[in-house]
Amino acid sequence: MSVLHRNRTLNRIGRRRTRWLAEVGWRHLVALLGVLFSLFPIVFVLSAALNPLGTLSTTDLVPTGGVSLGNFGGLFERTAFGRWFLNSLLIAGLASFASVFLSALAAYAFSRMRFRGRRVGLLSLLLIQMFPQFLAIVAIYLIFGAITDLWPSIGFNTPWGLLLLYLGGALGVNTWLMKGFFDTLPRELDESATVDGASHAQVYFRIMLPLVAPILAVAGLLAFIGTINEFLMANVFLTSTDSKTLAVGMYGLLEGNERNNNFGIFAAGTLLTAIPTVLVFQFLQRYIVSGLTSGAVKG
Repeated sequence: MSVLHRNRTLNRIGRRRTRWLAEVGWRHLVALLGVLFSLFPIVFVLSAALNPLGTLSTTDLVPTGGVSLGNFGGLFERTAFGRWFLNSLLIAGLASFASVFLSALAAYAFSRMRFRGRRVGLLSLLLIQMFPQFLAIVAIYLIFGAITDLWPSIGFNTPWGLLLLYLGGALGVNTWLMKGFFDTLPRELDESATVDGASHAQVYFRIMLPLVAPILAVAGLLAFIGTINEFLMANVFLTSTDSKTLAVGMYGLLEGNERNNNFGIFAAGTLLTAIPTVLVFQFLQRYIVSGLTSGAVKG
């Protein structure tokens, strides 16, 4: 009886394991494979950054020649990485702030005010986003060529000129997202504040903006990531070494025949480049979660 009972117990356990693998276990396996697939490039870049030889041909998934921080030192000694880093932070920070601010102003106007051309304006913003800004690169290049001759401080190879270029496409999808968020706020808030003597500016800055903080955080993060990673326009607009952004400067490290020799310092630069985005994400994380979920329901 004991042998028979033991066999029945083993069979029962085997059926439970088979059922678990069929219903739940395969999901854990797929998740594990997805995590490994996602971590592979990060581990490879980290290994390349710590590889003392600093070349692509000698880089393995696990460093075999020891670990060294020489690539980080070479990055600052052989390139203008510090200058590129500051340029990117300045341009991305100001561009994202100005983009969110302008989009919020436009969204509030489209949501709360009724005026002639309102519907046409909204549709125009949506249609314009169908055409990337790079399609106008020839016209933009000619315009800024003339601007550089007249006002060199906002022309080529200046952060202020590139900032103006980015702000040319500030309005668009973010305006639609914010308008949907403003539409969910009851108009009684505006009316009660107006009755209490608040001006339009006070209603906007003191009542409306704090309530739509989640969507502002989401739009700000997306604008920051898009600006700091933008390459096509910046590559045409910035040519001098000290004026380049991270995307343009890092691309130059892999141009031509120097791709193999500079891969180590390039990997070190990519790790440092990710720091601003991670910090901004961590700072806005509590707003981002609520903003995305609320936008999915309310938008």
